[in-house]
Amino acid sequence: MSFVRFQSPTRNERGTFTGVFGLVNGLARAGHLTVEQETFRRTNNDWYDANFINPAHTDPSVYDTTLNPGAAAWFKPTARIFIERVDGYLLILKAHEIPCETVWADDPGPIIYEDAFQVVALPRA
Repeated sequence: MSFVRFQSPTRNERGTFTGVFGLVNGLARAGHLTVEQETFRRTNNDWYDANFINPAHTDPSVYDTTLNPGAAAWFKPTARIFIERVDGYLLILKAHEIPCETVWADDPGPIIYEDAFQVVALPRA
């Protein structure tokens, strides 16, 4: 099975690769989105919140930087409905010239969380 993740090609200040949602949410926090982009972001973030499991709600330690440094979520290929919605986020990043790459992995690292549509894995050394 191949997993997919959409992320910055460069490490952030914590040494990890910020995912697509974090990148767009960062633009929003900085006030850089147009009204249309903010409407898309809010509508789709709300849709994900209502339809996609947040691993941290199931296991609050999953993204704990001490226990699980660098933990990152990866979509399973069965998550098509969730993956398809990423395109709008990618268009926002492109409009702001923020690079984002699609990373595929058969083995994303040691899995610390799993549900029907995603895994959270620790990075390989």
